[in-house]
Amino acid sequence: MELLTADPDAPPDDPHRGAALAQRLGVPYLAGWDEVFALRPDAVIVTSENSRHRHLVERSAAAGAHVLCEKPLATTETDARAMIDACARAGVGLMTAYPVRFGAAFTALHRAVQDGSLGPLVSVHGSNNGRNPAASRPWFGDRELAGGGAVMDHTVHIADLMDVLLGGQQAVEVYAQANDVLGPDIGAGVETAGLVTVRYPGGAVAAIDCSWSQPKNHPTWGGLTLTCVAEKGIVEFDAFPRLLGGFDSTTARPRWEPGGDDLDAAMLEEFLDAARTGRRPRPDGEAALRSLRIVLAAYTSLRTGQPVPLPDSREDNPRQNHPPE
Repeated sequence: MELLTADPDAPPDDPHRGAALAQRLGVPYLAGWDEVFALRPDAVIVTSENSRHRHLVERSAAAGAHVLCEKPLATTETDARAMIDACARAGVGLMTAYPVRFGAAFTALHRAVQDGSLGPLVSVHGSNNGRNPAASRPWFGDRELAGGGAVMDHTVHIADLMDVLLGGQQAVEVYAQANDVLGPDIGAGVETAGLVTVRYPGGAVAAIDCSWSQPKNHPTWGGLTLTCVAEKGIVEFDAFPRLLGGFDSTTARPRWEPGGDDLDAAMLEEFLDAARTGRRPRPDGEAALRSLRIVLAAYTSLRTGQPVPLPDSREDNPRQNHPPE
């Protein structure tokens, strides 16, 4: 297996970012996309700015490559649907990078929901907090490239976990509030704190805190937790539990060593296995589209100040009538 890298669309203020990463990893670097796709890669990982995912996914599919695309899948439903259709026509898999669903603790939570030992979910409070990524990657503060701020960046992770727990149900209503108090120095109109409330067909409600609320000197990037209230019990889930805490005298800063599984490794193994066998990867493009619809509805709610209903998308797209993951 050979790993190749490319980043010809690097921004003018950081033109060598891809080449520098390739050098650190000790892997080959190709200067242009034509060079990459002329080699007919078996699989491609797309980590570009959010609004540029579609072009690279479509080129990858045309080259016959299976695709793992960073979240969110796209910044518009039109782009997401085009990516899903391109991969379907080419007969390649399209997977979205949601690593948290692959942890052993979340698997146990999912099993408890599936086997009925917790009873039906009533409500879920999810928190996905972190540092402001625009401080190190300015495009996160560019609404055109990122598609939004903290709501776009962090809501989708918990929306994906809800998608697993509820068997692929499409949300029916979304309401959101947000502000930019925590990041006045980033792009205009880019929110840094938000609360998104999501209602599902069976009556379950999720409240998602999606804020960039950790200070830049926080010992970790952030974290993700769920408090699940079901008819028979309450479960607390922490995707990145603290294994070790203390103070590092060499840096004069607190130290926090997270525990738990290597979620990225588990996600990559899922992608590679799906590419090797030709089976449908999880989460696939349809799952990513369901979580994206929640985010897009949240932005509509922010503009209107009102709850936003989501239609049953299966009525318009019969291809979504497949068994949930």
